[in-house]
Amino acid sequence: MKLTILTENMAGGRFLAEHGISYLVEMDGEKILLDTGHSDVFLKNAQQLGINLPSEVNKVVLSHGHWDHGDGLKYTENKTLIAHPSSFIKRFRKSDHSPVGLTISKEKIQEKFQLVETKVPYKITENLWFLGEIPRENDFESQHTSFADEFGNDDFVPDDSALAAKVQNKLVVITGCSHSGICNIVEYARKVTGLSAVDTVLGGFHLKHNDEQTQKTIAYFKKNAIKNIYPSHCTALPALAAFYQHFEFEQVKTGMRFEF
Repeated sequence: MKLTILTENMAGGRFLAEHGISYLVEMDGEKILLDTGHSDVFLKNAQQLGINLPSEVNKVVLSHGHWDHGDGLKYTENKTLIAHPSSFIKRFRKSDHSPVGLTISKEKIQEKFQLVETKVPYKITENLWFLGEIPRENDFESQHTSFADEFGNDDFVPDDSALAAKVQNKLVVITGCSHSGICNIVEYARKVTGLSAVDTVLGGFHLKHNDEQTQKTIAYFKKNAIKNIYPSHCTALPALAAFYQHFEFEQVKTGMRFEF
């Protein structure tokens, strides 16, 4: 399995960066795009890496329906798009009612893509799964939200999902933002894949402070002997620093390539 960082918050080398993610996953002879960021940065960085996304990628996975993960869909088309059905609702910040959802409509999405909507796990290749809706089972993640949906209800981002890959009988988990809780995601990935050993967790952890949730997350990773931890994107500096004290990971930047 290969993973290429096309969009991330942190620039690497001469590659562009923006607030958002877009990761290219190469698995079982296929190339799958997880998220698109919010502009055409993912296309520009891919081109610099010698990757022709329009011709090489046939499947796109949307981790959840926030602008920084899906507005780049405006810059690609004619592919299968795999997403949770709630990804296309209108959503806002509670603080100032500013929009945080996708600016591209579901109708336009359906014109541009072959849309696959699923709440349940979806097998993309022989060894790669879209996890669908993540059960929220522990008592320290996804307890509060700063978002509201179009109906004025609390928006806990039920569409927040991730990818789970089986690599040499070990689990690699790749997340978008982990609004559902990174520990909840890993536990569900273990259930869906049937794998107990977790090799790598990479992506946004949505942790902002070195607080109880961050410390419980670190304890979970240590208890489960997860070898490689790469918190990125929406993981703020205080949380990143806390993770680094325990795991000494390499910071994720655009242009980086990982092999598992």
